[in-house]
Amino acid sequence: MGASGGGEGEGSSDAGKNTVYIAAGIGTGAFGCLIAPLLFLLLLAGTIVICALGWIFWPIVLLCEIGILDCDGGGGGGGSTVDTDQVVAAFNSDGTGALKEGAVPAEYLSRIQDAGVECKQIGAIVIVSQIQAESQFNPKLVGPDGKEGISQLPPDKFKEFGEDEDDNDKTSALDAADSIMAQGKYMCSLAKEIDTLAANNEVAGNRLDMTLAAYSVGLDAVKAAKGVPKTDKAQSYVISVRSSFALYSESVDMGDDEEYPSLSPRPTPSTT
Repeated sequence: MGASGGGEGEGSSDAGKNTVYIAAGIGTGAFGCLIAPLLFLLLLAGTIVICALGWIFWPIVLLCEIGILDCDGGGGGGGSTVDTDQVVAAFNSDGTGALKEGAVPAEYLSRIQDAGVECKQIGAIVIVSQIQAESQFNPKLVGPDGKEGISQLPPDKFKEFGEDEDDNDKTSALDAADSIMAQGKYMCSLAKEIDTLAANNEVAGNRLDMTLAAYSVGLDAVKAAKGVPKTDKAQSYVISVRSSFALYSESVDMGDDEEYPSLSPRPTPSTT
């Protein structure tokens, strides 16, 4: 950097001198031993910052890839120009805002809305974004771990929270109405557990993130980690769900003529 108040030549001269001094210092044994760890820490800090920014702007990248956002800046990408601040705000929100109804498959809309008012902590945007990540709206999906249905609840949790929501005299995880409402009840149960744990200082962090992680890897794992577990499965699930908030939030203007694509869930490892 040039010296303040100096001319271009003076700034260049100072920069040259600084380069010589730094090179000489690194070349000196004792001083070099101090500088080398410092440079390493600076590089590590830079890497952490870049990675953090990458997670924050993941939804923007996602929307660019599917063509909703015009990421070329010149309108040549075929997508509409969306305010990226809105996308980031939706990603970081608590998911309790107004649901963009036109983005939700019509046959599941009323159930998702009902599930989204089971408790104040969990909104319809969270419910639909979880469904997107879990099954891509496939009500007959059977997972390799024994989970079934559109919401992919663990079998023991569906047995606990599932009811005959559409009065067809059958309670089944493969029934979308039963599955979605069980999802809402289970998420509310987890949210209340997280609230209690947080109040007792047993866990710390974003409460919605911890609730989502508990849905994915279990409440015991969140308790043991005292927050969102630092595992690929837990971290990726939270990101995957939040990445859909912009699509389903009324606060993000996608354009009146846009069609809403079906996003693939972000891949997660099979291990915890």
